Amino acid sequence: MTLRRPAPPADLAPLAAARFDQAAARHLLSRAGFGGTPAQVDALAAMGLDRAVDLVVRYGGQPAKAVSPDDFDRDLIPPLTREEREQLQRARRERDEATVERLERKENQTKAEDRRQLQSMREWWIARMIETARPLEEKMTLFWHGHFATGARTIEDSWLIFQQNQLFRTHATGNFGTLVLHVIRDPAMIKYLDNDDSRRGRPNENLARELLELFVLGEGSGYTEQDIKEGARALTGYTVEGEEFTFREANHDGGPKTILGQRGNWNGDDFARIALGRTACSRFICGKLYRSFVNDVPEGDLPPGHAAARAAFVDAMASELRANQYELAPVLGKLFRSAHFHDASNRASVIKSPAQLVVQTVRQLGTPPRQLSSLTAACELMGQDLFQPPNVKGWDGGRSWINTSTLFVRQNVAIYLLTGKRPGMYDWENDAARFDADALVAGAIVSADAGANAGGDPSPEALVDRLLAVSLATPAHPARREELVRFASKQTSPAARADRTLSTLALITALPEYQLA
Repeated sequence: MTLRRPAPPADLAPLAAARFDQAAARHLLSRAGFGGTPAQVDALAAMGLDRAVDLVVRYGGQPAKAVSPDDFDRDLIPPLTREEREQLQRARRERDEATVERLERKENQTKAEDRRQLQSMREWWIARMIETARPLEEKMTLFWHGHFATGARTIEDSWLIFQQNQLFRTHATGNFGTLVLHVIRDPAMIKYLDNDDSRRGRPNENLARELLELFVLGEGSGYTEQDIKEGARALTGYTVEGEEFTFREANHDGGPKTILGQRGNWNGDDFARIALGRTACSRFICGKLYRSFVNDVPEGDLPPGHAAARAAFVDAMASELRANQYELAPVLGKLFRSAHFHDASNRASVIKSPAQLVVQTVRQLGTPPRQLSSLTAACELMGQDLFQPPNVKGWDGGRSWINTSTLFVRQNVAIYLLTGKRPGMYDWENDAARFDADALVAGAIVSADAGANAGGDPSPEALVDRLLAVSLATPAHPARREELVRFASKQTSPAARADRTLSTLALITALPEYQLA
């Protein structure tokens, strides 16, 4: 009879200090960021649990490249003015082809320039994720981008998207309530959800609906359609003038409203605060944090007892969040210290997002970043087009990242980062920058490897075990390890032996385990 391992602890009790080893440090770096090199893992493990978590979560003392409003062009080309849009409509009605052509050319040129800037922003953000000394800051910026999802194609103003991205970065691990109040004033969000057209007598319900359903409380958390309608009235007048938020009191419905059982002459801020005051809010946000940072296995697929342990842990997180007045850093600190987070059942239990896969391959293995445009293109092919979530719900994540098409791209992008070689079908040029894979094993195993040859090369078994240890979040299946050892053993010619480490590592990136963080 096979005994099932007991479910993980259900509270926020910390991991025993003595159990914080290299594997735990690697787990922390992978989940709270985008992985780390063997040297970084060793340094973090040597700090001990508390200092390591503080370094990751309290990152304010770490250096960071400042983000300036001037990093990108706010006014690439002036868009069509209201007068020009009216002139264009009139020219179309009157079949004034010359005027139509002139104005449409200007409009199309504006959009093309904006798309080019948007692509530059994608490359800028990928580079920032790769280079940052504050990985949790960028990881949470990405988390909020998926939570408060806003699509660039709908807005057609890359500078507003850039400003929103910096909003998420500024409040990455700050106060969730404060972030929500900023989001309902965010020009990109207001335009995306059409609140700029919402006015007294004609309220638009989009922002109010998503505030309750997707941003603060979660679907089915006790609000009604009437609450949405009343919330939409509260948000009237929250609009955009030029590229800045403005409150137009003349458009605001200042009459009494009843929202979630509370009656008053509420405005949008009041509406948000009423929603934030519900217990469902803390549970909803902590549930999403759990799926992103602890375990994204669907509840129905969890072993017996684990679903209850998950629910209890999320409840404990939610209580902590409420006790800290929605400050996120203390909750994240307790999460990353907890025995539950470090439990074996929660290792290798999150599927890497495309951005995570790309950035972690560079940061953890130390590969060259290659061409950033190729990395953003690969992310798009794998289903994560940065600044363009599929809809207001954001990316589903988890198993949705994996299908026959995306697995093909996931392996190709790993090979590209390792070797600089790209699939011929894309007609991409090769990147000649060489990656020294041997640096991952140099000095780490030879001295302890009885099978090393006279030249100091590690045995196939030691080589494979070292590469698996620095690359995977969990031990590889024994049969796959045996195949890797068999492959490494056959690399006997001088040319093959010179590339033995790199070619073995390339095979490891094709393993199912490599897709997991």
